[in-house]
Amino acid sequence: MRRKDKEIQDRDLIEQIMAKAQVCRLGLCKDNEPYVVPVSFGYDGSFIYFHTAREGMKLDYLAANNRVCFELEHDVRVVADPEEACQWSFSFYSVIGFGTVEEIIDPSRKVHALNQIMRHYSGREWDFSERSAEKTRLWRISVERITGKRSKDKIAI
Repeated sequence: MRRKDKEIQDRDLIEQIMAKAQVCRLGLCKDNEPYVVPVSFGYDGSFIYFHTAREGMKLDYLAANNRVCFELEHDVRVVADPEEACQWSFSFYSVIGFGTVEEIIDPSRKVHALNQIMRHYSGREWDFSERSAEKTRLWRISVERITGKRSKDKIAI
């Protein structure tokens, strides 16, 4: 990371940022063509979970290349300077990582994945039947590398 003064090395803080993020953006690539897409997600400390429709561009990209980049942020706001346009900036926490994606096929693992996603947004466990999980395509990203970054004004969450 170029700006070492903004780097977050504390894994607990990175996981706090991920827990508070509302959206995960996936960076995908197929035939040398990039594609970035926002997804709802869940995270259990090892894997990032997300779901997809049964067909679509995201699936075409995942079928072509299971290597992904992901990005999440929390507490982002513009910091304006009334005098100097070039002094405007952002206050933020962000996380960027890389990994590989695999589809979850096993019904009980699909229920687990759905609960990771729902727990992220609702804070609780849900009762999903394996039958309802059959209707959804679920995926998990094996996190291989992850870094955090924050603006100078951010100390702790």
